[in-house]
Amino acid sequence: MSSVVFYFQVHQPHRLRRYSVFDEDPFYFDEKNNRAICEKVADKCYRPTTKLILDLVKRHEGNFRVSYALTGTVIEQLERFTPDVIELFQELAETGCCEFLAETYYHSLSFLYSIPEFRSQVEMHTAKIQSLFGQTPRVFRNTELIYSNELSRALASMTDDDGKPRFHGTVCEGTDNLLGFRSPNYIYRPPNVDGQPLVGRSGKPFGLLLKNYRLSDDIAFRFSNRGWSEWPLSAEKFAKWVHHINGDGYLCNLFMDYETFGEHQWEDTGIFKFLEHLPSAIFDVAPGENHFNTPSEAFERFDAVGEYDVHNFISWADTERDLTAWRGNAMQWNALEETYKLEATIKQRVAELAAAKDEESLKHANYLLSDWRALTTSDHFYYMCTKYWADGDVHKYFSPYDSPYDSYINFMNVLDNVRTRLASLEPTLVS
Repeated sequence: MSSVVFYFQVHQPHRLRRYSVFDEDPFYFDEKNNRAICEKVADKCYRPTTKLILDLVKRHEGNFRVSYALTGTVIEQLERFTPDVIELFQELAETGCCEFLAETYYHSLSFLYSIPEFRSQVEMHTAKIQSLFGQTPRVFRNTELIYSNELSRALASMTDDDGKPRFHGTVCEGTDNLLGFRSPNYIYRPPNVDGQPLVGRSGKPFGLLLKNYRLSDDIAFRFSNRGWSEWPLSAEKFAKWVHHINGDGYLCNLFMDYETFGEHQWEDTGIFKFLEHLPSAIFDVAPGENHFNTPSEAFERFDAVGEYDVHNFISWADTERDLTAWRGNAMQWNALEETYKLEATIKQRVAELAAAKDEESLKHANYLLSDWRALTTSDHFYYMCTKYWADGDVHKYFSPYDSPYDSYINFMNVLDNVRTRLASLEPTLVS
């Protein structure tokens, strides 16, 4: 038996416009470019893929199941620029075959810098998912699958109004150096704390779903590579690989960017035909044995087989699968440190103005807080990565800048203006 867990990340950042040291206005974001990219990706990926998945759910009478993490920033853009895509996700939610995961609203690195801000963004995101899709997320995914034991401890401590733990568990990367001889195709749990296991919502140990990066990357990265020994990849061939995990696990966790379909792998590669035939191929390769689960269903159905002990942060980024995509050079470290230095003062000013009932100033302070939060989005720091720039790595593909240095300078110009706005609200609090 193989239980396939399909999880898709859906994210678009609020990209910054070119902002020089001479700019003084508080309008930082390139709405023209953000709209153009959102509309383009909606045409190439979001609409056709979601319509296809809706059709597959209906065609297979609810036996095909999927899950998504939609960031707050992509939801905001979809609502403004392509609201019909939100309606498609709502229609998918109504089928009962789609689970929406929790994450930080702004797709931020807040867990690394500020637990209070991390919790605030999780609450914001949860409220957004509840309002749009009528679900309370029960599984968490951190930005870019960034994970360590610390994250599990923090998540397990979060409760709902009923006092029960909020989450069954979280999804993360399955790395070879941590797994050793073990398979990613099981549920794991974090180490005990003071001799006791962390507890998830159902009363079972807090669970970890590990990405099977080999099979996930066969679709997300290698699918159209004509130099790959397995090209062309058919649904039937892939279904056999999935079925072969039997005996070495019971879960096949396929985690990838949603933009894999139509944007990263163009339609003419056959990626949509592959997706269309994949559920049938997985069912047919072993009739009655293989099926699809959402992450919550997997946690409720299966028990953890052992510990996954992660002392140092891991992620799903690059070959290193660590934090160097966002904290690999001095520019990134400086930009992140300077960004989070402003948090306490901005929030303090908002609280003071609210207490003073200074409605006009409070409005400006809340705009400032919203802008600051949009600056915490991890993409801004990803664009500053220098690891593989000369080799034309994926960082360059995603970046709207000519170089990482241009990204850093532009970001710091914006951050300087944030300081100026904050100083105008409370000069004595900002040096």
